[in-house]
Amino acid sequence: MSKILIIDDDDQLRRSFEKLLIQEDYFVEGAASGEAGLKIIQTDPPDVVILDMRLPGMNGLEVFHSIHDMDSKLPVIMMTAFGTTETAIEATKMGAFDYILKPFEIPDMLATIQQAVEAGRFMKSPVDMNAIPETASKEALIGRSKPMQDVYKAIGRVAPTDATVLIRGESGTGKELVARAIYQHSARSKKPFLVINCVAIPENLLESELFGYEKGAFTGAAHRRVGKIEQAHHGTVFLDEIGDMPASIQAKILRLLQEKSIERLGGRETIPVDVRIIAATNRDLETALAEGRFREDLYFRLKVVTITLPPLFQRQDDIPLLMEYFLARFALEMGIDNPTIDNRAKGILMNYPWPGNVRELANVLQKTLIFNRGAPIGPEDITGALRGDLPIKSGNKGVGNQEIRHWIQEILSLKPQNNLFDFCMDHFTGILISEALNLTAGNRSRAAKLLGLSRPTLHSKIEKYNIQIETSVKEE
Repeated sequence: MSKILIIDDDDQLRRSFEKLLIQEDYFVEGAASGEAGLKIIQTDPPDVVILDMRLPGMNGLEVFHSIHDMDSKLPVIMMTAFGTTETAIEATKMGAFDYILKPFEIPDMLATIQQAVEAGRFMKSPVDMNAIPETASKEALIGRSKPMQDVYKAIGRVAPTDATVLIRGESGTGKELVARAIYQHSARSKKPFLVINCVAIPENLLESELFGYEKGAFTGAAHRRVGKIEQAHHGTVFLDEIGDMPASIQAKILRLLQEKSIERLGGRETIPVDVRIIAATNRDLETALAEGRFREDLYFRLKVVTITLPPLFQRQDDIPLLMEYFLARFALEMGIDNPTIDNRAKGILMNYPWPGNVRELANVLQKTLIFNRGAPIGPEDITGALRGDLPIKSGNKGVGNQEIRHWIQEILSLKPQNNLFDFCMDHFTGILISEALNLTAGNRSRAAKLLGLSRPTLHSKIEKYNIQIETSVKEE
C-alpha cells in the first residue's frame, strides 16, 4: 500500500484528503507544518508528498528544498493558488513532480497522485537482471537464454554512457524494464526518470505535456506550465511507443536531440535542457519510414544504440524460469503456499506460441492461481486461462457460456430499437467490476490491478455503473 504524506495547515482539507485517499487504497498521514512533515519523512519516508505552498514557519519552497536534499527521488506534488503559481513553477523546474492549482478537480488530483506513485516506484525499485526466480524482486528481467544474455550485456555497456537508446520488441517483452535498468545503472540515477507513453496521451495534449506552455498559448492556458522534458533536466525521459508519435512532435524531439533545447508551446524563449532520451517501440519503423509516418533524421538520431528484445517463442528455454518466478510472486501476493503445477500443464505452457509474450504468460498464471486458490494446476486450468473461461474450483458455480448465450438470445429476441451493443457491454462491465471487487474483498487497488485498470478509471466506472460495495466489506 502506497503512503501519501499531506503537508498543509488546513485541518479540514487534510481530513478530506485522508477520506478520499483511503478509499483509493492509500495509507495517508498528515502534517500541519513543514517542520512536522520533514520529521515524518526522516523517520518513516512516504511514497509521495503533497505539499501546500503557503505554510506557517517554513514556506512550501523551503520545505521542498529540504525534502529534495533528503531524497531527490521522492515525488512532491505542490498545491498552489494563482498567487503562488510562479513559485510552484520554479519548484517544478528544480525537481518537484507537478503542481496542482486550488481548487482542484478530484479526478485530476487522483491521476497526478497515481502518476507520482508510479514515477517514484520506477526510480526507486531496482530491476533485477538475470536473477534467480526464488530471490528476484517484483521488477525483474528473467532469462538465461543467449538472446537475454545479449540484452543484459547491452544494458551494461550502454548504461554508463549518455547515448540515446532505442529499445525494440513486441508488446509484452519487457521494454520498460530495460529502460529502467539502463536508468538505474547510469550516472543520472539520482535525477528524475519520467515516462511518457506516446499512445496513452491524446495528440492535442502530448505536445504541452512534453514541452509545457506559456500563459495564453491556447484557450484555458491561464498560467505558464513546465513540461516533462524541462522538468527532467539532468535526468532521463523514457518515450514509450515513440513509433506512434505525431509527425509535428517528432520534429521537436529531433531538435531536442540535436540542439539540447526546447521551446514551450506559445513561447519564443529557447530553453536549454540536459536530458537523456530512451525510446521504445513495437512498430516496424522501417515500414513507417517508407510510408512517410516517421522522420528518417529522427530515426537515425534515436538508434545510436538499439537493444532488441526477443519474443518469448524465440527463447522457450526461459519459460520454466519465468513460470517458477511468476508462480512464486503471485502466490506470495495471494497468500498461497507452494503452488504446484503438473507436467501436462507445463507442456502446454512450453508449446504455446505466446503472442502476448511474457506479459501474457504472467497474466495466465495469475488468473490460474486466482481461480485455483492453491489447488494443483492441471492442463484444463491452463487451457481455460488461455481461452478466458476459467473453471472456479472453490465450489461456486460460475456463469457458463451457455447461460451467457441464453441471456443474449433473450435480449436479441426483444429487438431493442438502439444501443444494443452498448447495453450488453454496460451490463457485463458492471458484473465484471462487481465480481472483481467481491474477489478482492472490496479493495479497489487490487481490483483495479486484477482488471488491468488504473485506480481513477475503476473509480469512475464504479460511479458510472452505480456499483454498490457491501458495507461489511473492509475497504483498505
